[in-house]
Amino acid sequence: MAAKKILMLVGDYVEDYEVMVPFQALLMVGHVVHAVCPGKKAGERVRTAVHDFEGDQTYSEKPGHNFALNFDFEAVRAADYDALVVPGGRAPEYLRLNPQVLELVRGIAGAGKPIAAICHGAQLLAAAGVLEDRACSAYPACAPEVGLAGGRYVDIPVDQAHTDGNLVTAPAWPAHPAWLAAFLEVLGTRIEL
Repeated sequence: MAAKKILMLVGDYVEDYEVMVPFQALLMVGHVVHAVCPGKKAGERVRTAVHDFEGDQTYSEKPGHNFALNFDFEAVRAADYDALVVPGGRAPEYLRLNPQVLELVRGIAGAGKPIAAICHGAQLLAAAGVLEDRACSAYPACAPEVGLAGGRYVDIPVDQAHTDGNLVTAPAWPAHPAWLAAFLEVLGTRIEL
């Protein structure tokens, strides 16, 4: 298996599990992952938040870990990457306001490269205009944005994932096993036991 070079777009208050788990898992299987944030450089950190499902009308939020970036945002070029990962949390809400971030997403999507988005990551895909005629799962509160962006929201259990060609999406971190397995398949990653 050839290692893939994967871009991960993060920002302050990215969901803790949704950045930590895929970052470490993708590195574990041999891929190169550049975790970047606008306005920050390698070695700097973003704050994370832990979102949990405790029976309230929406998720709860608690402080998470600080996540260390490992690449400079200003050095990122869409053509240099084989795939994109967009974790959820609150970061996509404001990252979608950054024109450079939107251009990166459009560049990777326009080249037909694999994209994995989870939870509120769909907000960034919707703002970039890359969900037209695509089926996409996300945290249920993002369903209107998926529809307004011309996509079709896929309502699946919180521990499941959905694949539409090169696009792999899921509602939230309980879907990590299904979401990461589907993304690795789209990447062409083979793990043999």
